[in-house]
Amino acid sequence: MARKTQKKSSKKTTAPAPGLFRRIRRRVLRLVAVFVGLGVLWILAYSVLPVPTTPYMMAESGRQGGAVDYQWTPIERISPALARSVVAAEDANFCTHWGFDLTAIRAAIDAGGQRGASTITQQVVKNSFLWHGRNWSRKALEALITPIVELTWSKRRILEVYLNVAEFDAGVFGAEAAARHYFGVGPEALTAQQTAQLAAVLPAPKDRDAGNPGPFVRRRAAQIVDGAATISRDGRASCFDH
Repeated sequence: MARKTQKKSSKKTTAPAPGLFRRIRRRVLRLVAVFVGLGVLWILAYSVLPVPTTPYMMAESGRQGGAVDYQWTPIERISPALARSVVAAEDANFCTHWGFDLTAIRAAIDAGGQRGASTITQQVVKNSFLWHGRNWSRKALEALITPIVELTWSKRRILEVYLNVAEFDAGVFGAEAAARHYFGVGPEALTAQQTAQLAAVLPAPKDRDAGNPGPFVRRRAAQIVDGAATISRDGRASCFDH
């Protein structure tokens, strides 16, 4: 009896050419390099150019249905007392750290996360380049960009940007708008008490009033007046106070 041979039919699967993976990888790496390069150029541009707007300002403008109150003002036209007050209130070690205040971070951890540890540099990065929120992707980008800003900007420039992009009331951004909004004067004419009241509202500008301060803002402003005098005496204002 003749043996029947059974033919096996097999389908050949064509594997992607190794060159295809290399081309895709090169294109992805090229896109990443372009993205990183544009980001670095953006950061470098803000080291010398006025900040025209920020993602948060645009978001606030949309929420309020109109333009925000903002006008860029060089630090030379802002009362030095305001610079000292915001540093005393927000980041007393501003002149001595490299973007992250490890002492403040440890204190925040010891306090169970009940206090903030963001430096002025971190706030500048968040306000100028990123969005607000507590998600990890924003925090990761902030951690990456902060050292670049510290390396490429002067401390005085970091503070200058901060004084211009910080929110002092709902839709009121920067020293120029805040001085006129609360006190009816230009930022160069602010008194030490007025600058302390402005600095006192920074952690919660929509809940506190610098022009008509409540008991907490008055107490906090008194602390800031003392703190501003202290950092001026002990040299912790030396990197920007000139």
